Amino acid sequence: MKPVKTAVIGCGAISDIYLSNMMKKFKNLDVVSCSASHREHAENKAAQYGIRAAATEEIFMDPAIELVVVLTPAPSHYELVKNALLAGKHVYTEKTIAVSLSQAQELVALADEKGLRLGAAPETFMGSAFQTARKALDEGMLGDLTSFHITANRDLTFLASLFKFLRLPGGGICYDYGVYYLTALVSLLGPVDQVFARVGNYAKHRTNMIPYSPEYGVEYIYDNEAQVNALLTLKNGVTGTFSLNGDSAIEDLAYFTLQGTKGILTLGDANQFGGEIRFLHNDPQKCKWQKLKPVSTLSDNCRGVGVADLARSIREGGTHQVDAKMGCHVLDVIEKIIQSGKTGQLADTETVCERPAPFTNWKDLLQ
Repeated sequence: MKPVKTAVIGCGAISDIYLSNMMKKFKNLDVVSCSASHREHAENKAAQYGIRAAATEEIFMDPAIELVVVLTPAPSHYELVKNALLAGKHVYTEKTIAVSLSQAQELVALADEKGLRLGAAPETFMGSAFQTARKALDEGMLGDLTSFHITANRDLTFLASLFKFLRLPGGGICYDYGVYYLTALVSLLGPVDQVFARVGNYAKHRTNMIPYSPEYGVEYIYDNEAQVNALLTLKNGVTGTFSLNGDSAIEDLAYFTLQGTKGILTLGDANQFGGEIRFLHNDPQKCKWQKLKPVSTLSDNCRGVGVADLARSIREGGTHQVDAKMGCHVLDVIEKIIQSGKTGQLADTETVCERPAPFTNWKDLLQ
């Protein structure tokens, strides 16, 4: 398979794992250039990885570049993705696909019109943990699914002190963190139908708590959602809970379970590719936790696997796992959670998406 010539837009902290994996882990990507809003950032990253630094417009105009990977903060995604599509490039973007559903729908429609591939993170559901859970579900290990429960925490005062982009639109607990869990949920169980939520922000005015920061001790505004408690009903009729607390400890502790007529499946942290998947059988004679064997070796930080799978679809056809329509639906769910939190009313989603097929051809992408 001829590698797909690829360029990266955005040279922040997340770019290192993407560049390293795309250049060393996956064989169907040929990363040739990078750009950033500050030219020196692009030049430093280009020198580090032996690629070319370029202006973003140069990337769009380069006929050799087939695929653009957007790794900038969420508020810039819409414009960059749109311009890349208009330039005839396939696109993979970090989460979320945009900061509004209307923008995301426009981008999906544009990609379809142009006959281009558009994918959106997160891709962690492609890792060994959630693919192991998917296999257990598909084999009927849980019987009939009866509910799901997701809860996770983090410390947004610390994180928004460290990363200013979290103070921007799209940087709230649901958009920046909950998107991992919602994407994993939809990949396992299909689309969401209806939402009822309570959404809060413990403190709009927060103080930078990073001792080595020039802004240490300085107050800043955090105007995004920090706490979410929601009831989600899926299109298949199953209802479960979704709870995020951004005013807690810095260590993320995740609780993600699926309950069925035959037992319980625990999944862990959707922000990770790996982790233990455990099953508890409801038969009293078998009632002890069983650790399931991973179905793949994609258990470390495999960011870029979604890009590689999208590149495979460019060459071979067929679907790709990180389909933008799923990203669009997850953004729809997030918007409805925020909407319901403001109105106190049930909110129906506007979109649907296909549940992605199991990710079984992962070995074909590895070096």
